[in-house]
Amino acid sequence: MATKLKDNISSGYMEAANRLNSKKSRRKIIAYVESYDDVFFWRTVFQQFENEKRFFEVMLPSHHRLERGKKSVLMRLLARNTGRDLICCVDADYDYLIQGATEASRKMLNSPYVFHTYAYAIENLQCFAPSLRTVVVAVTLNDREIFDFNEFMTKFSEAIFPLFVWSVWHYRRPIYTEFTISDFNKVIELGGFSLDDPMKSIRRIQHKAYVRVGELQRKHPDAKESYLALKKELIEKLGVTPQTTYLYIQGHHLFEKLVLPVMGKVCSRLIRDREIEIRRQSIHNTQMRNELSCYSHSTQDIEQMLKKNLGYVMSQPFRRILADVEAFLNGSREGTVVADNSAFQEGISPQA
Repeated sequence: MATKLKDNISSGYMEAANRLNSKKSRRKIIAYVESYDDVFFWRTVFQQFENEKRFFEVMLPSHHRLERGKKSVLMRLLARNTGRDLICCVDADYDYLIQGATEASRKMLNSPYVFHTYAYAIENLQCFAPSLRTVVVAVTLNDREIFDFNEFMTKFSEAIFPLFVWSVWHYRRPIYTEFTISDFNKVIELGGFSLDDPMKSIRRIQHKAYVRVGELQRKHPDAKESYLALKKELIEKLGVTPQTTYLYIQGHHLFEKLVLPVMGKVCSRLIRDREIEIRRQSIHNTQMRNELSCYSHSTQDIEQMLKKNLGYVMSQPFRRILADVEAFLNGSREGTVVADNSAFQEGISPQA
């Protein structure tokens, strides 16, 4: 019975439970998230708002069933179980960018009890460009800079931005199947990547995106005005700049198909350089073997370190999340349309 009761927790139930506690007890706020990986991310959000009066417990939406995903979390909203003591936390996906074009988007944006990442997903924030060098150092224990992640991610974003606008343009209409996110991802595939000429990959992506943009322009000759209006809205209202587009593309694609392969090349070279240095400086073979073994055991797994990367706390999307939580806690978020982000029109680049 206890497990079943937990599956049917409502905000009203939590409010009643909090009222029954002593005046010295802290208010408990439950935050439902999509998956196991999301628990750590949203903990980094809510821990900044915990004090002697309140605390958060981040959990999956079901204790009784192995139920995960955005749909499962938002079912709590549909069941009207959310409230001041029970909230939902989800990836923004395209629901943020299409600004209410679908029912799911409207529900996510208009509820004061639903919080989203602004960036497409948590993976995008874990790949926050200014923090990637620190991740490389954590993996390799080698602080020599051999690759400029900021420049690379900026150039990549600028190369795909015109096509990205077309992607959002399609998803704001019932014709999104004509140019799906999968179609977009195929165009922006990294392909072969070399540390000796990283911009070659960017030029290849830029050319493919340019060709596809031309095809879409010819297919939709009357879309110029609506395209330019959307482009302006993305930049001025929603925070999607040509330099930070990578934060808003599909998170799994960015994480697995772009950042991990590039970081793999960078880390491999830095580890090799460190091993060469150890061999050169060793006085005898025993010392060399011991040092190489010690170094090998000290290096870390790239994917795991990237998933634990907290550098996103300096990004603009993360600061927007914090502002939403603060507004929720002081009561000013209720009755507002969450989609209105005009307060963030200034300084929207996370690299600022």
